[in-house]
Amino acid sequence: MSSCLVLEGGGKRGIYTAGVLDVLLENNIITDAVIGVSAGAIHGCSYVSRQIGRSIRYNLKYNDDYRFMSLKSWVKTGNLVDTDFAYHELPEKLDVFDYKAFNDSPTKFYVTCTNLQTGKAEYILCPTMDGKYMDYLRASASLPFVSKIVKVDNLELLDGGLSDSIPLQKAIDLGFNKNIVIQTRPAGYVKKPFRFGWLAKLIYGKHPQFIKALTNRHIMYNQELDFIASQQKEGSAFVIRPSQLIKVGRMETNPEIIKQMYELGRNDALQNLAGIKKYLHLKD
Repeated sequence: MSSCLVLEGGGKRGIYTAGVLDVLLENNIITDAVIGVSAGAIHGCSYVSRQIGRSIRYNLKYNDDYRFMSLKSWVKTGNLVDTDFAYHELPEKLDVFDYKAFNDSPTKFYVTCTNLQTGKAEYILCPTMDGKYMDYLRASASLPFVSKIVKVDNLELLDGGLSDSIPLQKAIDLGFNKNIVIQTRPAGYVKKPFRFGWLAKLIYGKHPQFIKALTNRHIMYNQELDFIASQQKEGSAFVIRPSQLIKVGRMETNPEIIKQMYELGRNDALQNLAGIKKYLHLKD
């Protein structure tokens, strides 16, 4: 038996995932792997390094800092999230990421990025969060239109959610047969078609496959929801998703809403704790 956490993105909605992950860590539920997408990858790396509470702590502390995520940052740097602040100053000085614990962890960590040349997903196994692997993490969470293209290992990359929003199939392909899927949308959500194809052609005209991925994302996403539902019905996947709708903007700045979403993640995880242990064949 091998287990994997499959973590959806969603901007500030991803703090829900952080709440779930903290409860898993508090109960010593450690999977063999994590496959994270965008915000899911951002919070997933702190799960691998076993840093309970880190995500909600720095999200609340630096929520008002324009470098954390804002249009001001985009205007000044070309990135909605300031690269130096979020991927260097924050993890290296302000709320230190435990690089050694991550490196020593037996949990494999994959980040999902979208390749602009192919329009397909790249799944990067990260043995460390140093150097280029931090760039892969950054690429996974770099939203189109408001982020510069991230270039790593001769690849041009952006947000992984555009090509594989909830990579359960990839987890299965990698050989993991006990998969816990953490979504950031409640049951019943259906993604609508992309409305800004004209803008995509204007900005990413040199990357037709990427434009195709953007245009067809709603089809991919809704098909993944159907696949997850079928796997859940068969008992082949355990799914945790928000049990109620909390309206959280992708760039949410209200600390009370952020805390509510985090606490919802914690509460939903606690409600599912017995089921998770049974699914993974863990003893109480």
